[in-house]
This record gives sequence, structure tokens and C-alpha cells, in this order.
Amino acid sequence: MALLAYLKSLFILQLLMGFVFVVSGLIINFIQLCTCIIWPINKQLYRRINCRLSYSLWSQLVMLLEWWSGTDCTLYTDQATVDKFGKEHVIVILNHNFEIDFLCGWTMCERYGILGSSKVLAKHELLKVPLIGWTWYFLEIVFCKRKWEEDRKTVFKGLTRLKDYPECMWFLLYCEGTRFTETKHQISMQVAESKGLPKLKYHLLPRTKGFTTTLQCLKGTVSAVYDVTLNFKDNQTPTLLGIVNGKKYKADMSVRRFPVEDIPDDEQECANWLHKLYQEKDALQENYNKEGKFPGPTVIPPRRLWTLLNFFFWATLLLSPLINFACGVAVSGSPLLIIGFIIFLIIASVAIRRLIGVTEVKKTGSSYGNQEAKKQN
Repeated sequence: MALLAYLKSLFILQLLMGFVFVVSGLIINFIQLCTCIIWPINKQLYRRINCRLSYSLWSQLVMLLEWWSGTDCTLYTDQATVDKFGKEHVIVILNHNFEIDFLCGWTMCERYGILGSSKVLAKHELLKVPLIGWTWYFLEIVFCKRKWEEDRKTVFKGLTRLKDYPECMWFLLYCEGTRFTETKHQISMQVAESKGLPKLKYHLLPRTKGFTTTLQCLKGTVSAVYDVTLNFKDNQTPTLLGIVNGKKYKADMSVRRFPVEDIPDDEQECANWLHKLYQEKDALQENYNKEGKFPGPTVIPPRRLWTLLNFFFWATLLLSPLINFACGVAVSGSPLLIIGFIIFLIIASVAIRRLIGVTEVKKTGSSYGNQEAKKQN
């Protein structure tokens, strides 16, 4: 075990895995670009192809969580809810407290066969991020600038277009709008006090506009809302860099299912329903901090081999020529080739580190505290 942990910490192995992810991602993005010619002819075929292409990329990240780091994921929910996983269109509401919360959401999607068709209401800045934003663009992800007057038309159009999506779709919403930090929490609770809303201890005040709009546009398509509350054993603070280094975490997720017909149609009542939901999420987190677990029965969905097989496919395809090229450079003895290859490795490592930086809490931006942002809530 000590040897395995040492191997996982080797930078060269991490760099090779990053190389596979980046190059395979660029190949997948190119294939996605080529599939655009299918859209006017058969929109549903285009969507099915892109679901599988995006799965081939995202499953590499899920592989890191499940197989490389060996992170455990336990669901706290009833069997009746589990039986519906992967068989219906739903909106998923997830708390935004951790750097890898999106990965935990993805591993839940993967284990129930809907990773490729998972959706999110994403901030517009991510559209410019190579691989991530480009893949999401071809997957019809809805991007928003978090300025409602500018977003209204784009969001309505993007959500309405998804009403006839052919694959079972989980639409992820981070209703808090940004990742939790103590500074943002203090500002958020000042907003809550000014609006006469109950204060939250473990969450930011939810931004209701995104949820009410998504529910309104997808009504008749989605059949339920899944409330997912995530936490980690032993007060762990997981990071994507920790996952890359092979560190194991223990994730717990409370999952509650709410049929759409039980949620009010009126926009204000729907917003009040969401505020009440977050008060309940806060109570769940309070209980978790006291008891070390969420209430209810547990389910541990098994890992699937597909993520591992997919990574081995890309690693075999891409690493063989890279290693052959590296050996050729070393044997050539050419200072120019050797220096060029070293520069390539440095650039690759910096690029991968910057991609990881997108998830880091300390680097995430927020409009909390901005008076204009407050008006839009």
C-alpha cells in the first residue's frame, strides 16, 4: 500500500494522466465539431453521439475519484428513490461547499448511467475554458452571466431547447450561485437579514431566479427535483489536487426526491419553497456535524468498470507514441530536441495545473457584496 501511495504521488505519472486527459479532450472536441453537420439532419442523433463523446471525457475525471483516489461515496436515501435513478428527467440541487462537489455529483450520475447526458446551469466564464467549456457547448449546456436582464432570453431559449432531450437528463443547479466561503457567507446573511429571511449556518442564501426559471421551462419534461446535500467524514476538506495525488476521501450524500407536482407553480411561492428547502438542508448539515452521518437508510452504489476501461483505451492510444517520441529524443542526443521536449513538458504541466485551479475555492470569483448582484436576487 505504501508503494502504491508513493506511485500515485509521482509527478511524472500525474503528468502523463493529465496529458491523456488534455489530448483526448482536444480529439473529442474536434469530433464534436464534426458532428455539427448532423444537427440539421437529425438533432436527436447528434445529441446521442455527443452524450457518449462527453462521457468519454468526463469519465476520466470520475475515474480519478473512484479508482485512483479510491474515494467512497455513500447515499442516504430510500430504495424507492434509488429505483428511479437514471429513469427520469430531474433537476438536482446540490450544495456548493467543496472543490470536488461536482465530481461527487458526476460519480453519482456515472453509477446510474447518465453521466454523458448530465446538464448544469453554468457561469459564462467557463465557456472560455478549454475542454470543459468547449465540451459543454456541444452538449447544449446553458451558460449565464448571472445578470438577469442579459440572461433572460438566453436562459429561456437554452432551457426550452432541452425539453425534447432524448436521453435521461439530470440538470444540476448550484442555487447558491457561488462556492461557500466564510466571507461570502457573512455578506449573504446580511442580505438574508435585510429581506427578513431566516439565516443559514452552512449555506449561502439561494438565488431563486435560476431555480424557478429552470422549473418553469422544464415542467412537463422533468418529473422530480432531487435535493442532494453533500458532506465528508472526519471534517475532511477535499481538493482536486488531493484526488490527483491519490488521497482517499469519504463522501456522504443525502438524497431526497420531490415530485414536481408538489412544488408550487407560482414564482414567489416556488421561491419560498426553495428557501424552506435550504433551511432543511442546513438542519441536515447540523445533524451531520453532530452525528457524523445523515438520517435514513444507506445505499452504496457499486463502481462500474467503464470509467477505467475508457481511460485505459485513451492511455494506450496516446501514451505509446508519446513514449516512443521521448525515447527518440533522448537517443538522438540533440540539445535542441531535448530542450524543446522539456519546454513542452513544462507548458503541459502549467496548463494542467491551471485547469485544476478552476476548481479551487480560493480562486473562485463571486458577485456577492456587489449591489447590482443583490438586486438580481
